[in-house]
Amino acid sequence: MSETPARPSAVEIIPVSGLRSFMEFCRVPRLLYTGQPGFSPSLDAERWTMYAHMLNPHYKLVRSQAFLAKRDGDTVGRIEAQVYNDARPNKASPFQFGALDAIDDRQVIAALLKAAEGWLRAQGADVIHGPFSPSINAECGMLIQGFEAIPMVFMPWHPPYLSRHVEALGYAKARDLISYGYDLSDRDRAAEPILLNRPEWKARLKFRPLRMNDLASEVDLMTRLFNDAWAGNWGFVPITRDEFKSMADSLKFLMTEDWGFVTELDGEAVAFGIVVPNLHEATADLGGRLFPTGLPKVIGRIRKGAYKSGRLALFGMSQALHRSARGGMIILTMIEELRLRSRKIALDHVEFGWVLEDNAGMRKPIEMSGAKIDKIHRIYERRLDGAAQSAGAALAR
Repeated sequence: MSETPARPSAVEIIPVSGLRSFMEFCRVPRLLYTGQPGFSPSLDAERWTMYAHMLNPHYKLVRSQAFLAKRDGDTVGRIEAQVYNDARPNKASPFQFGALDAIDDRQVIAALLKAAEGWLRAQGADVIHGPFSPSINAECGMLIQGFEAIPMVFMPWHPPYLSRHVEALGYAKARDLISYGYDLSDRDRAAEPILLNRPEWKARLKFRPLRMNDLASEVDLMTRLFNDAWAGNWGFVPITRDEFKSMADSLKFLMTEDWGFVTELDGEAVAFGIVVPNLHEATADLGGRLFPTGLPKVIGRIRKGAYKSGRLALFGMSQALHRSARGGMIILTMIEELRLRSRKIALDHVEFGWVLEDNAGMRKPIEMSGAKIDKIHRIYERRLDGAAQSAGAALAR
């Protein structure tokens, strides 16, 4: 007589409260995903700065609650829910979820989403979007393509099963976020600039390095350009100066002035870009831990600066140049400038992203450069009021 298979134990959802559960919340991805192809664990300390309310200025803008999922005493998942106090994301809901990570079990994922939905419904939500982890200006979207691509700093990784379960539980696509990869060759490094040497642009278009000794002024400039550039984007929430300064203060320990640039047209700053060194290269073998031996290793590797990959993570161009020939030229010359800078910083791979799927003005110049789609992350929508999904979600399908 065959035995009846044991039913899985019930899932317990625990609100994150206090230091111990917060630290556990930050560790969840590496506890669940270590060893899976394409996953590289972030440092626990870096995750603390991402999700600690006292360290990330984003949390001044929202009310939030994080949750852990437990089964038989083991942590099997996490999620965070948040609502903006005053800001209203462009054409998207201020009621959001993020940081969704779990084992391959629909019951666990359903329990986590139910907890986030319940909390958001109590705040007045009728429709929610996510994942935003914790914001559209940080890590956002759920990975649906490119699971084994090069793990990249500040880009979330999820196993293939996660999106399948989320969609089976009634979540619909709202938007896809596209990231491109470009492999730099010796030919790229040896090539002379073409666009930058064209007579009609040579005297007018200049790329200057970031002024690391005057970071305060650079932060003011980049905050202004970033918010002007992306104000019309779906889901956009203006980044505050405090948020940008927090990022800049962290990145200045990883990079030199050669990793960033400001583009000037006729003497006026009209765009900027920052390539973030791929910190995963320095931390992949540490299992997320800095102590007791990881810290000196990371410091030594950062000082050596021998990165082979990076991500154009921060970019902004004056909105007046969008969908114009001049704007397209600036994007193409920016890519040419990155090729030239690879002589100094010796990168083999650059990731451009992310870009909204319907942003043809950005996507076309990137594709003209020879870059290929590397990863796709998806933002989901769920209505809590029983109404049909929004026209935006339907069109995004």
